[in-house]
Amino acid sequence: MNEKPRPDYLVRLRVVEAYLRHQLDQVGRWIAEEERKVAAAEARREPPPPPDWLVEQGLNGRAPVYVHRGDCWNAGKRRRGVTRDQAVRALTEEAVPACPHCRPDTELGILD
Repeated sequence: MNEKPRPDYLVRLRVVEAYLRHQLDQVGRWIAEEERKVAAAEARREPPPPPDWLVEQGLNGRAPVYVHRGDCWNAGKRRRGVTRDQAVRALTEEAVPACPHCRPDTELGILD
């Protein structure tokens, strides 16, 4: 096991290492560019439309406070989108009050 040092082999390995580092840097730049494109596409995507009906939850997150139209300016932060049937059920069966500002009961055809 008395091998002679091979400086030319070490030089070739350093050249290969430098080449591979360069290639890895190039791949990193390509990945960064694609990530920028994806982020730009996400930013251009329109937000989903608001739901047609909302139920505003109370502070405890369980008891409904009001039923709102989906575009109501007075709907609180603790709200969830519901279907038309769920909004009608909340107003009629669960006796959840209608928002006095957007009057979803009028639009749903539920009159007291």
